[in-house]
Amino acid sequence: MESAQSFQVSSRGPTPAARLVFFGVLSLLMMFVDARFHYLESTRSVVAVLVSPLQRLATLPSVLLQQGGDFFVMQSSLINKNNELQRQRERDAAQLLSAQSLRQENQQLRSLLVLSQREQFTGQFAEIVYTARDAFSMKLLINKGSSEHMQAGQVVMDEQGIIGQITRVYPWLSEVTLVTEKDHAVPVQVLRNGIRSVVFGAGDTSQLAIRFMPVSTDIQNGDVLVTSGIDGIYPQGIPVARVTKIERDAGYPFARITCLPLGGADRHRHLLVLSVLPKLPARPDEQAAPGVAPVQEKKAEVR
Repeated sequence: MESAQSFQVSSRGPTPAARLVFFGVLSLLMMFVDARFHYLESTRSVVAVLVSPLQRLATLPSVLLQQGGDFFVMQSSLINKNNELQRQRERDAAQLLSAQSLRQENQQLRSLLVLSQREQFTGQFAEIVYTARDAFSMKLLINKGSSEHMQAGQVVMDEQGIIGQITRVYPWLSEVTLVTEKDHAVPVQVLRNGIRSVVFGAGDTSQLAIRFMPVSTDIQNGDVLVTSGIDGIYPQGIPVARVTKIERDAGYPFARITCLPLGGADRHRHLLVLSVLPKLPARPDEQAAPGVAPVQEKKAEVR
């Protein structure tokens, strides 16, 4: 009985407190020895190598989670940056187009200003505000009217050539009939040799026609036509059109001549309205037949 009890006591070994004290003292001793003599450097290195895969494996989930979060954050940031760059590119493209448009408009205004400084081309600048709703009507409205002393008959042109004539005046607007209006006639002459003729509108902004020009007339492709000033409709010397096509048929007395208008109402917005109206002496009455006295003179003689 006594032997059994002694065996149980001996099998239990040291108490926990004793173990704690022992291992604590051993740890302090090993730390002192390692700090003093560095005996455990190689042991620590071996243990670190053996434990390193386990440490990496233990930290792998957190690393993957962090990298995944960084990826999605970077992806979202790149998408936002790409969208912002796209919007910036669209804004830059719009500004570039606006700058190009303003540059062209500035060049046209400068050309009109130089043109208006010539004595025969003095006038007011105007801007196209409306075009005809009917595609076959060659008319437009400008932003100058009777309040700006506009009058019917004034000539409208751009820096390239003639556009048309004011045909109706409103208080703040004026209607301009283009030279390309169907059957609209403009007396012209060939700049190269002075041959006179009349060009007619064809109802097309890109075409004028010369009618009743004999096939033997000296006119060539590329000839520039300017206003002749005859009939007092348009001042003399304004460019009108350039000859682009000549068809001569030996069996027909007149050539078919097609011209390209030089003025660009469909390309420009700013125009020049000439201030001076063409002035010609009044057309005299037809002369009476020889030997026949006018009626008024006969009445005077009777009295």
